[in-house]
Amino acid sequence: MAEQKDEAVPVKDNKKLFIIIGAAVAAVIVIAVIVATMMGDNKKEKPAKAQETKEEKKGEGGEKAAAANVYPLEPFIVNIYDGQELRYLKIKVEFEMASPEVKTELDTHQSALRDAILVLLTTKTMREVQDLQGKNQLRDEILTTTVKILGPGKVVKVYFTDFVVQ
Repeated sequence: MAEQKDEAVPVKDNKKLFIIIGAAVAAVIVIAVIVATMMGDNKKEKPAKAQETKEEKKGEGGEKAAAANVYPLEPFIVNIYDGQELRYLKIKVEFEMASPEVKTELDTHQSALRDAILVLLTTKTMREVQDLQGKNQLRDEILTTTVKILGPGKVVKVYFTDFVVQ
């Protein structure tokens, strides 16, 4: 009977050993998959970044070159009247600059720009900003206001990146 007890103990140790080895192998495989995935993502991103840099240098980037010349303003939140009650308009405006050098001028005139745009937005009603034509007209009015403050040719386009009426 003493012999049977001695044989049973190594079997239990073997089971524990197999479980520990199996868990370690599984952990190594999971880590290897994660590292391979991360390395694969980095390899895909590097050529894309290099390509973006080449396009920006050539000036053929189109939207990418324009994105480098975009100047975002903090969001505007104003009350507008819809005929029956007051609503609020939240709008985020970004300017496409003619050149990166315009950024410093936009920085120095930011208070005047925000003030002029706020005054313009508070004159609008829900009906005026509701449809596409109204939004395009508002975009043109903001551009005109910007040209009055900065001078012509410095801001090329006005983009709405957020437009909520509630």
